[in-house]
Amino acid sequence: MAKHGKRYNAAAEVAGTILHAPDSAVALAKEFSKVKFTEGIELHVATSADPRHSDQQMREIAELPHGTGKDVRVFVFAQGDAARDAVEAGAEYVVDDDLVKRIEGGWSEFDVAIATPDQMGKIGKLGRYLGRKGLMPNPRTGTVVQPDNVKAAVESAKKGRAEVRLDRGANIHVRIGTVAFEDQQILDNLTSVYSTILRAKPEGVKGPLVKGVTLCTTMGPPFKLDQGELEKLAQSN
Repeated sequence: MAKHGKRYNAAAEVAGTILHAPDSAVALAKEFSKVKFTEGIELHVATSADPRHSDQQMREIAELPHGTGKDVRVFVFAQGDAARDAVEAGAEYVVDDDLVKRIEGGWSEFDVAIATPDQMGKIGKLGRYLGRKGLMPNPRTGTVVQPDNVKAAVESAKKGRAEVRLDRGANIHVRIGTVAFEDQQILDNLTSVYSTILRAKPEGVKGPLVKGVTLCTTMGPPFKLDQGELEKLAQSN
């Protein structure tokens, strides 16, 4: 069992096993963050879904009003006017033969890949490289768009979005900011993510979707969140 320092243990004692209101959990998580780097703030949601069944899977995008606190590097598969729009919107990379070869060689120094439908044939052979890293463009996540919508898609990605998806254990893990954010900014992002999760409840899930929710910093202990208070936030969104 890993040993923790005095600060972690002090935070864990405060976190305890009680349920915290979201605003209280955010404030406490930030208060006990004393490491020498800017920690992320993470939301972890345990669900009752069974991702082995096709009607119980989830893959959605939640807009983050205040971003994630990280620079988002965007790669765009487009040509002509759409490619020029991508550059104007701030995309770091627009596809060319050299970049395709680099991806085939294992390069993936970008966070989001956006493509126009006419480029999907070119992307097909890159599926095994992009797919295993979660970078394959997909209409469901708003990353396959018509040429006229490339600029808006890039701008949206640069502002910050969070992918909401189930892992093999039916859990959802999302970064919703950093300890450098104002408390309200973190709460705004949390509300957007949680609302998205509730709206995206798979058809095959009977009964409540969410079993438990925790919030923590990168190196800190988890604070269990009061789902009743989360429901109120979601209803106000």
